[in-house]
This record gives sequence, C-alpha cells and structure tokens, in this order.
Amino acid sequence: MTAPDNQLSAEQSRQIADMIREEIARRRISRQTLAEQAKLSLSTLEKVLGGRRPFTLATTVRLEQALGVPLRQPQAAAPALASVNGDIAPDGLGAYSRQAVAWIEGIYITVRPSFGDKDALYAYRTEIAWDKSASSLLFRERERVDAAYSQYGEVAVPNQSGFVYLVTNRHGQHRLITVSRPNHGAMYGIITTLLAGRGSQLTPIAAPIALVLAANFPNATVGRISPDDVNFAAYRAHLRRTVDEPFALFLPG
Repeated sequence: MTAPDNQLSAEQSRQIADMIREEIARRRISRQTLAEQAKLSLSTLEKVLGGRRPFTLATTVRLEQALGVPLRQPQAAAPALASVNGDIAPDGLGAYSRQAVAWIEGIYITVRPSFGDKDALYAYRTEIAWDKSASSLLFRERERVDAAYSQYGEVAVPNQSGFVYLVTNRHGQHRLITVSRPNHGAMYGIITTLLAGRGSQLTPIAAPIALVLAANFPNATVGRISPDDVNFAAYRAHLRRTVDEPFALFLPG
C-alpha cells in the first residue's frame, strides 16, 4: 500500500531535515526565504523540519528545486553501498562484520575544544549503531547547541590502521573524525572540519577530540562547557589524553 501523498519514511525524513538545516546554515538564509523559494507555507516547512510531519515526495521535490541539491541522494545511494551479505560492511569501510564491531556501538559524549572560547570545551552526544540498509555502522550527532551543524555519516573500521573513522560526505564536502578504537569505553583522536567565520568565510581547522561512553557520565552536560561546569575537569582530562599519551600528534608549523 502506498503511503498518503507518497510520504517518505521516518528515517528518510530525518536525513532530509538534517540536510536542509545544514543548507540553511551554510547559505545563511531564513526558513521563511526557503519556504517562499520552494512555494511552501512556512508552517509546513517548520513541521517537517521539526519532525512533526513526514516529508512527502512533492514537498521534497520542491525543496530540491529551491536549493538545487538532491536531498534524496543519501537514501538512494544506500543500496549501492550495501553488501550482498547484510552483516558485512562494504570494502570501502573496512569490510567488517556486524559482530566484529558490536562493541563500538553505543551513545558517546563527544568532547572537543570550543572553537569560539579558548577557555571552554564543547560537548554533545554521538550515537553509533548498525544500520541494516547501509550494511555498516552509522553515526549521528545529537543535542548540539548549534543543531544546524549536526553531522551524520558512515563509520569505517579498517583492520590495517586500528583506528575508527567517522566520515561525513555532503555533496563532496567532507568532515573527518579519526579516533582510536574504544579503550575502557573511550576513543581519542583528531577532528578535521571547517570553522564558520564572518559572512561566508570558512577556514579549515583541526583539534583533539574524545568520544566517551555516556554511561561514564550519569549527569552529563552538553553545549559549551565552561570551567565552572561540574563535568569540565573530567571532560578536559579525557581530551588531554589525546595529546598526552599520545593518541594523536600535533606538529608545529
């Protein structure tokens, strides 16, 4: 039976909403402007972006035309990436089995330096879980204060390097997190991304990062973490392990 007005699945709707919020943030346009360009009511746009209503094919097509990007591309590409065996990841992600990476799955508190305050840290949740349709681990960031920049993507776990790669690829624009495999429930490494500046200015930036199982923080706090936050010292200790042990090296220019 066809869904009413060709409604997209809940997962497709979430992915498309994430992509639209990212495009709105990147282009620095308002939701009202996008609604007008797509010939939609602002109310409709707010409801689908907020998850209160699923996307329909008609609505998605209008938004694709307004933004000039294929919003359904990630969902359509998944079958091509999937292995014949649904429990084995594609070779490009390390050809790992679901059983071999089950211990990596979980919800992590992700900590990195704050890009806007040199004395603060920045924290949010990252969920890593097996996705049957993609036949691989996928990650999704949650509870970011700057929700428009929340990332999601594939997880590569190659045998050769012994590291875990969280890869975002949106229309050829990449963000990469390279971390160690879990060590007592924590992964340490480097994030390489773009820093948003004034206007449309973007600057490449790299920083240490730590992903620690949320179970280690019963009273976890997220957002910009100042020195007076109850978790600041513990978060900073994990972040410093990245460089002190070292799990990653930062060379002087």
